[in-house]
Amino acid sequence: MTRRALVLGAGGLVGAGWEIGVLLGLAKSGIDLSTADLIVGSSAGAVVGALFASGRFTLAELYEGQLDDSPGEPAARLGAGTILRYTTAVLTSRTPEMYGRKLGRLALGAATVDEAARRETVARRLGPVTRWPERRLLITAVDASTGELTAFDAANGAPLVDAVTASCAIPGLWPPATVDGRRWIDGGVHSTANAHLAAGHDRVVVIAPNASGNKAIASPARQGAALAGTGARVEVITPDAASKQAFGRGALDPSRRGPAARAGRAQAAAHAEAVAAVWAQ
Repeated sequence: MTRRALVLGAGGLVGAGWEIGVLLGLAKSGIDLSTADLIVGSSAGAVVGALFASGRFTLAELYEGQLDDSPGEPAARLGAGTILRYTTAVLTSRTPEMYGRKLGRLALGAATVDEAARRETVARRLGPVTRWPERRLLITAVDASTGELTAFDAANGAPLVDAVTASCAIPGLWPPATVDGRRWIDGGVHSTANAHLAAGHDRVVVIAPNASGNKAIASPARQGAALAGTGARVEVITPDAASKQAFGRGALDPSRRGPAARAGRAQAAAHAEAVAAVWAQ
């Protein structure tokens, strides 16, 4: 039996808008990725994955929500000092776990908004989606103390909102999220896609707003190639030049969600044939 996986990567509010645009664009080309046996979501992808897997909204409704320019969350940005610490952590880490521990220390020592207030913000994004879907959904997060990646799912007992809050806990900007007495940071810290969690599936589509990788962190393309090396059919979609321009400079700027969603929808046409071939029976 053919097993299919959809991987949705990290990329902030803007990346979430782009992912939804790509999903809608592919659907308009006749490709229904909601038939995935597994959905893996990291950070932005955790929000999109939870909404998409829930079945509570059509893709058209999710897309229209990205175009809504009514006042909402204020734009957020990492400070120069925090960005420097990120850079230092990358340059001095040999593994994603080392990198995760360093960013975990940063997150645990940072002055941020209250943890409960941050959870409420994530809950508003999810709206009526408060329960794990019937379809298998993995939500990634990184242990702030050990730097190790985990994948929350319906079986491990973590409430869905808590898991998504943990996956979206950008170190130095938002507080680590407490789940089962442990503190967790953004799942995108381990890698921007975490596509390796789709291992064992025959067909894999990766939609990753952030294509980056380095000596410690595997890029979506590298993870996709590793899956293909095991015999899986894989298509990795990352932003093209037009999408990058639409993103602007701030991944956490709500005003860029609409342009990013439109760019993602337009870009999907260039990938439709390849995705259809991967997803075929």
